Amino acid sequence: MASPHLHAKRPAMSLDLVKPAQIALLEGPPQAERDRLDGLARTEANHAEALAGLACLQRLEAPVAERGEILSFPLTVAAWNLERCYNVEKSAVLLQREGAELVLLSEVDNGMARTAQRHTSRDIATELGMNYAFGVEFLELELGAEVELAFCEDDFNRHGFHGNALQSKAALQAPVMIRLEPHGHWFTPESPARRVGTRCAIAAGVMTTEGPLYAVSVHLENRGDAAYREAQVKRLIDAIDELAGDTPVVIGGDLNTGLADGGDFEKETLFAHAYGRGFERHGGPLDQTTTRPSRVSRSPRGTWKLDWFLTRGLLVEDSGIVPSVADDGEVLSDHDMVVARLGGFAG
Repeated sequence: MASPHLHAKRPAMSLDLVKPAQIALLEGPPQAERDRLDGLARTEANHAEALAGLACLQRLEAPVAERGEILSFPLTVAAWNLERCYNVEKSAVLLQREGAELVLLSEVDNGMARTAQRHTSRDIATELGMNYAFGVEFLELELGAEVELAFCEDDFNRHGFHGNALQSKAALQAPVMIRLEPHGHWFTPESPARRVGTRCAIAAGVMTTEGPLYAVSVHLENRGDAAYREAQVKRLIDAIDELAGDTPVVIGGDLNTGLADGGDFEKETLFAHAYGRGFERHGGPLDQTTTRPSRVSRSPRGTWKLDWFLTRGLLVEDSGIVPSVADDGEVLSDHDMVVARLGGFAG
């Protein structure tokens, strides 16, 4: 249910994909169960049954807050697709250098052999002295793509989790995971990966000196078209309206814009839908892309502008793109970080 600090503007409605159940630590299913799932025929019905039956896909990991600061404006928020997060410490250094006080992460591993079994978003939160919430986007049924096997020292995944996270020095009020679809795009015969799950968002309220702010870390589907991603954004905003009402909102993450249109993100109808719901977009210079070759994406088809903020009820002083390159030259992700400086509440 919504936090008492967040004002809902309409009666409660059914949001069957919102998962508010919180636990301190998520655990992956036994290996025998993962092997059984891996052996299933790749059908929509089998995926729906697996999705509904896996506790790790129905809950959100959000430990009780150890810190409870009130965030002050101007406030720096960062959104970053970390492409598994192969280097926790260097990634944390980059976030700290930018002064990020609210961090929205996607594609972070937890208990995967390719990233040394680390709970990467929790470990980044520890490095930054932040609270966190983590939700599983996919239960991975394999060690990783062929190019990633060289990074695996183990021949098993401790949990097999790959997901999104929200981090803040403020306490996270009523954190939830919002699944953006029921469909198993990655559980089909033609899927390039073996996994159970769907795209999702992690959302929570945080307290600022001007009142509560609703923060959302999101990852949209790349194996769909513009209409599909617009439908995901509609579902997301519907849930936000129910959960947060008139509270100012910042959404940030990998929106996978333009992938079906040769990189032309302006053909994405999700922006028009968001604008009609009161949101503005921010993502640094429009002519600057947010992807680059990396240790996993070694030969990309091109560079793309995929990563954005959508804000409502907020004054955005500036937004920019930060190269995902450590001081020693190591590329930390195939996505650059996007940052925005929030000046306060609008109006």
